[in-house]
Amino acid sequence: MYFDLTDEQQAIKATAHDFLASHFKSERLREIAASDDGFDADGWTEMAELGWTGLAVPEEWSGQGLGIVELAVLFEEMGYALAPSPLFSNTIAGLALTLCGSDDLRERYLRPLATGEVRGTPALWDAGSPVTPGSFTMEAKADGDGVILNGEKILVPDAASADFFLVATSDGKRHLIERGADGVTVTAEPSIDPTRRFSSVRFDGVRVAAVDTLPGAAADYYPVFFRLCVALAAESTGIAQRTMEMAVEYAKDRQQFGRPIGAYQAVSHRCAQMLLETENARSAVYGAAWAADAEPQSLPLAASTAKAYASDAGWRVADASIQVHGGIGFTWEHDLHFFLKRARSNAAIFGDAKWHRERVADAVLSRDALSAV
Repeated sequence: MYFDLTDEQQAIKATAHDFLASHFKSERLREIAASDDGFDADGWTEMAELGWTGLAVPEEWSGQGLGIVELAVLFEEMGYALAPSPLFSNTIAGLALTLCGSDDLRERYLRPLATGEVRGTPALWDAGSPVTPGSFTMEAKADGDGVILNGEKILVPDAASADFFLVATSDGKRHLIERGADGVTVTAEPSIDPTRRFSSVRFDGVRVAAVDTLPGAAADYYPVFFRLCVALAAESTGIAQRTMEMAVEYAKDRQQFGRPIGAYQAVSHRCAQMLLETENARSAVYGAAWAADAEPQSLPLAASTAKAYASDAGWRVADASIQVHGGIGFTWEHDLHFFLKRARSNAAIFGDAKWHRERVADAVLSRDALSAV
């Protein structure tokens, strides 16, 4: 199969590249990373004006009505620029409401989310439990026609700037809770990546009305999960591309013994390996994005393949770039450590490479067994 981006997708890529390059220069990135909430209001407003907040939301709910390939194009550029933005977490909330929400919830929350007026984020993993995809321990206790939630969620992305949470419970459902609801406490937590903020969110006797519980059951959220894995893998691919380019540029300029260091095999072979891993990650990502739009039955295998490969490639290429840079690459003044930290964080959340490889192995073995029968 021959695959290339359409003219419209190329235009999205070029627009995103130019906007992010001009808006998130090194100095600005560091300012946002050092701020209290890590949120850039001006940047968010401009992203909303460009239609990014509702890129994959249907037009009937004020979105752009585009597909996962376009989403992958955008998030590869977000990773390339290392944009400190809640766009990823907001996109997850948008996908969940699009695929699993009721018309009432879509009208009240998805429509303003698509236009950038409100921001949402998932609150999935429970304190004291493994952050295994799909495994949640918080119980939704019945209370009349609604439920009561008690407990603490950890690793909630961009919680400080979110307007509502989609809270996962042990029955597999998602409950929409506004940040200002009684009993909700958001606490910023330190993490490896200062460009994407994580918080813990405490729920003490928070009541959720029946109309604010998404009607989907656990299996209904698999399409959301696999699509967000594609977007995250695309972001890691963008990180690999950017850090590879930084290494190649440095290898051309830095000289030792009267020659550019890139002329030495130890460096040139490392750069070649970086290119191989970056291109393989990109192929896996766009194969999975195409599957999401054109062949959904193959999405689980394709998405896990992309997430597993890009998870490793993202941090390995960034790490190799630091090695090419030598001493300067290890300093705080150089930007490479920000890219490595984001890549490491991306690799760990929503299933690490090991977890996704096991899903791939299960899928392939099950298919081979079925073929044998």
